[in-house]
Amino acid sequence: MQRILSAQLTTRVGETVRVAGWVHRRRLLKSVAFLIVRDAAGLTQVVVTDPAVRGQVEALTEESTVEVVGTVTANATAPAGVELTAPTVRLLGAPAEPPPFDLYRPALTASLPTQLDHAPVALRHPTRSGALRISAAAVAGFRAALDADGFVEVHTPKVVSSSTESGANVFALDWFGRPAYLAQSPQFYKQLMVGVFERVYEVGPVFRAEPHDTARHLAQYTSLDVELGFVADHREVMAVLRDVLAGMLSTVADRAGAAVATLGVDLPVVPARIPQLHFTEALKVAGAPAYEPDLAPAHERALGEWARREHGSDFLFVTGYPMAKRPFYTHPDPDRPGYSNGFDLLFRGLELVTGGQRLHRHADYLAALAERGEPVEPYAGYLDAFRHGMPPHGGFAIGLERFVSRLTGAANVREVTAFPRDLHRLTP
Repeated sequence: MQRILSAQLTTRVGETVRVAGWVHRRRLLKSVAFLIVRDAAGLTQVVVTDPAVRGQVEALTEESTVEVVGTVTANATAPAGVELTAPTVRLLGAPAEPPPFDLYRPALTASLPTQLDHAPVALRHPTRSGALRISAAAVAGFRAALDADGFVEVHTPKVVSSSTESGANVFALDWFGRPAYLAQSPQFYKQLMVGVFERVYEVGPVFRAEPHDTARHLAQYTSLDVELGFVADHREVMAVLRDVLAGMLSTVADRAGAAVATLGVDLPVVPARIPQLHFTEALKVAGAPAYEPDLAPAHERALGEWARREHGSDFLFVTGYPMAKRPFYTHPDPDRPGYSNGFDLLFRGLELVTGGQRLHRHADYLAALAERGEPVEPYAGYLDAFRHGMPPHGGFAIGLERFVSRLTGAANVREVTAFPRDLHRLTP
């Protein structure tokens, strides 16, 4: 008899079936016992009245893996309206040692550090696994939207020879006796691949050795990177980002609907045109001094509230950041050279995406590095491509964990990360 999942039971009423999963909970009443079995698709309620089977159920421990064969019976009060009756129960391994917190309760009551210390079992809770299902669906939507728009997925090195990709700190390592570093971003490589495919994207880990100990930062996270060629300016990049976000959220709704319901997620609508403010205007709206070179978290929150109040939007583009706060490869605004053709996308008052138009002429790169007093040699392999013809191009990067955290309303990005790596945590 082939095993079926709990979600399939509603189509098999009256049949004898086999399910298998983890002991989620046992309820031992005087005349009847209930065994709740959890599998990847949900919960199955098993009704036990036979004394011999009841004895087996009483001996089980939560999280033990079991196989149950029984008759599918309609019951409006059971999960999904069906349950298994007249069951036989077989233990599939040694009785499990119960976890240090109850997984059958609607919410995990253990502190976040305790959950992270015991991540392999904490992630079994529907709220924790639900966040990861939403994450998986978001990545699927990201890929699908870009595939449909002619983009090619690429895979770039995560170990690099130079620590000059960005201003962030890097993790150094030994590479056969030579110094090497974990990549902070695929930025240089995805630009180079525009010279091959014109439109590229990547889903992969990035590493930032920044000593942040906040609810929004990780030392390793998943970056959703996009780069496209033959653009007029950064506004074409912003249009692609808008469509990608819409595709991601649509796929989350389609593929992770149950998780969305479990977590009570309010899926936002992506406006056909996301509202935008120039950086100078954003400072005014946020009540920040005109000389501020960047937006602080409090400014981002104020801008998020403004976008919601004035435009009914959970999203807001802030464009034209000062060139001094953008990487050297950023294209300046031709009309206001002190400002950039770069942007951030705020999602519910939090920076989610950074992007913009890049320089594409070799001479402009040399001038930009000279202006910042940086040597050319560390960038030689990167700059060489621009000697051989590169189109005007631009791109963006979405932090996956930050996106899911903001989408689900998690207080800490670690709540939506399977095995987070940060300033203090390298295990499990």
